[in-house]
Amino acid sequence: MSIIFEKESISATICTEMIGKAVTKAQEIGFGISITIVDEGGVTKAFHRMDNAPLVSIDASRKKAVTAVGFGMPTGDSWYGFIKDDPILMNGAGHLEDFILLGGGSPLMVNEKLVGAIGISGGHYKQDEECVTAALSIL
Repeated sequence: MSIIFEKESISATICTEMIGKAVTKAQEIGFGISITIVDEGGVTKAFHRMDNAPLVSIDASRKKAVTAVGFGMPTGDSWYGFIKDDPILMNGAGHLEDFILLGGGSPLMVNEKLVGAIGISGGHYKQDEECVTAALSIL
């Protein structure tokens, strides 16, 4: 039995590049965002808040990233299909502290391994998702 294990995680350099792509997309669309990138364990690796990002976007971006890494799936529409016919799950989901279903969160997969997640908030969730897509283009 091994006492230790190795893990793979998103690098700070790639986080910075992803933030740059997301900010550029938000500027093109015309709104401010907060971006949180977490490692594979849900710990914040990088954070950026644009000058005009709403205050609530800070916590929402973190929750989107934590939800995405915790379940290994994007936030947003994929969840609705998953829980819409399960009232217990739908009602219970809102009571989890760091859980949010709004679009704008995505796991970061490299070579089919979960290495972190990104969460973006500041606009309509569809706009947040556009910024996530831009950030993911780095991978």
